[in-house]
Amino acid sequence: MTSNSIIKELQQPLIASYIENPEAAWITDMAIIEGKNLDDPLHTSVAINEELKVDFPIGVHRAVGGHHDFPNSGDLLCAALASCFDTALRMIANRLQVTLIKTKVIATANVDVRGTLMVDKEVPVGFQSMGLEIEISVFNSVSTELAEKLIKATERSCIVLQTLLRGTPVNVNANIIKTDKELY
Repeated sequence: MTSNSIIKELQQPLIASYIENPEAAWITDMAIIEGKNLDDPLHTSVAINEELKVDFPIGVHRAVGGHHDFPNSGDLLCAALASCFDTALRMIANRLQVTLIKTKVIATANVDVRGTLMVDKEVPVGFQSMGLEIEISVFNSVSTELAEKLIKATERSCIVLQTLLRGTPVNVNANIIKTDKELY
């Protein structure tokens, strides 16, 4: 057990601020792809986070004709779920003063690619199921009830998990530019 919670120290001023000014709690995360090497339909890169601009290479899964030589969008979706769950777990454990010895979070996404390849119109385009496997190691002094509370609180607080469970609407806004010249 730790004696202090750094997460509680960091979050308390934020919570107080959000109670006083709820609009301040609204944030926008983003990823941007500005198409480069458009002659290569199997590779791109995505800039994760507008501020940090972490460039991440992306490939296409072999099940739809790619080489699967880089992570694909499904891998990134699983990474988003696993990383959100793990960070929420660590933060809540810190707040509850539960020392984690080891964590393992595996996110999976299952898809029948016949839908996206238009092989069978009855097969939906999209992941048909996803899963999360969580394994944590804690000291024997941590009660089973507290460990279960930690997992339940993490499920409740994991933004990506809750987004997937609810099925958040996505607004698509396309702007088509016609030109006789190359733009870049």
